[in-house]
Amino acid sequence: MTTRERPTLEAVARRAGVSRATVSRVVNGSTTVAATIREAVNRAVDELGYVPNQAARSLVTQRTDSVALILPETANRVFSDDLFFPAIIRGVGMELEAADKQLVLMMTGSEAGHHRVERYAVAGHVDGVVFASIHGADPLPGALARRGIPVICSGRPMTAEPPVPYVDVDHAGGVAAAVRHLITTGRRRIATIAGPQDMVAGIERLAGYTGTLRAAGLPELVVTGDFTRESGIAAMRALLDRDPDLDAVFVASDLMAHGALMALREAGRQVPADVAVIGFDDFEISRYSDPPLTTVRQPIGEMGRTLARQMLLLINGDEIPESVVLPTELIVRDSA
Repeated sequence: MTTRERPTLEAVARRAGVSRATVSRVVNGSTTVAATIREAVNRAVDELGYVPNQAARSLVTQRTDSVALILPETANRVFSDDLFFPAIIRGVGMELEAADKQLVLMMTGSEAGHHRVERYAVAGHVDGVVFASIHGADPLPGALARRGIPVICSGRPMTAEPPVPYVDVDHAGGVAAAVRHLITTGRRRIATIAGPQDMVAGIERLAGYTGTLRAAGLPELVVTGDFTRESGIAAMRALLDRDPDLDAVFVASDLMAHGALMALREAGRQVPADVAVIGFDDFEISRYSDPPLTTVRQPIGEMGRTLARQMLLLINGDEIPESVVLPTELIVRDSA
């Protein structure tokens, strides 16, 4: 054999003293081969440096060993200073790597992107599809599920037919804990900078705010942002214009909260003496804000790992729960 030739199944079979069919079953993960024979084949594979032909293996197993992670955002948003997407990618990627699966990262920030992803998945290039976020009544998760492709979403899909399983965090419960903290520390004019209302995260965080204030008999004051720092600055300015006497603000993301802190400083307001501020995420920026930001911690890395684990179960044909909701935790720092 020359150095240019790739070891073949036949060469492995000769070295192990078994048939080509037996080698194929071992390489493709069959559990019906006796342990001693499987060890002999694996030893021959290692000695010869045999690498399975992925295309041929896929024909046998009907698997690509690849999973697509779909980010329904533009590249500018994904690679901005919003740390949600890197944390999800890291969590999904680590779990798939541990399972010897390949992560395929795809963005669908346009209608053309949606069509491209649908064609790619339907053509059988991946074994399953994980959605990292969903905007509005996105038809893509349901469309792929109807084609029999394993699908799971980060966050509850607003509409999907058939229903698509999802992994999420307790948005409303986390916000309720934050607002109750503000109330118990004496705040009575509590505003919010809500997240986008075409996303379940934005909707449920706003519901946690309004429900808690209504139960306490306190007024609501809402301005909506888009989870960016710039929208946090603009929204905080708008809130101060509408109610100069507000004494607290819950902000639906840490990045928007950082913008709110900048706007409050610009307006000459002291945090927390004049206005208390609470965010949501517990990104690294919250620990190094001035002052350090009280925030609701959501376990984004664990969400990513759970998404990947659930997807691997789906690919193997196992049943999984329709939803997994992870707990949140209020982290109290100097801003509230």
